[in-house]
Amino acid sequence: MADNEFYPVNVAGVERRLRLMEVAPGVKIAVLNILGDTELVQAAARALAPRLPSGADYLVTAEAKSIPLAHALSVESGLPYIVLRKSHKPYMGDALSAETLSITTNKPQTLFLDEKDRQAIKGKKVVLVDDVISTGSTLQGMRLIMQKAGAEVVAEAAIFTEGDRARWSNVIALGHLPIFTGEANAKGS
Repeated sequence: MADNEFYPVNVAGVERRLRLMEVAPGVKIAVLNILGDTELVQAAARALAPRLPSGADYLVTAEAKSIPLAHALSVESGLPYIVLRKSHKPYMGDALSAETLSITTNKPQTLFLDEKDRQAIKGKKVVLVDDVISTGSTLQGMRLIMQKAGAEVVAEAAIFTEGDRARWSNVIALGHLPIFTGEANAKGS
């Protein structure tokens, strides 16, 4: 692949070249896939953990790509983490749910909070964790479930935000990814 099909990033001292993927005609994003990238995940967790608010009780993430980050952040911060699942399993009991639309799948997905986790976070302060926050749909789904569960969202954290930088000014992030349009112009950089 040509160099113009990648976007170089530095995550807490770890260099990567992210492949550009077309998500709509003439619109590309730089895809971060942290699954299996222990070096990058550990570096990101070490850099994010000290920036998390004190007094938080739990980390909450959505299945699946951000699970390694939530786990590593849990180790670094000492906070337990909860994973919102993308399918309901019988053992989950009276689970809460919310629908999202991911930019990378471009189809609706439902997030579920297990009944046992629902009880654990009721009245607690949580930090929402994602690998990349782009459209905000997954984040909105996580917020909705936390509201239904009676948890207070005290912060949102990600390795990168993407798109409109101003929209994500309150997110604890290590960097920002542009959206590429037309002749490789970057929006939101």
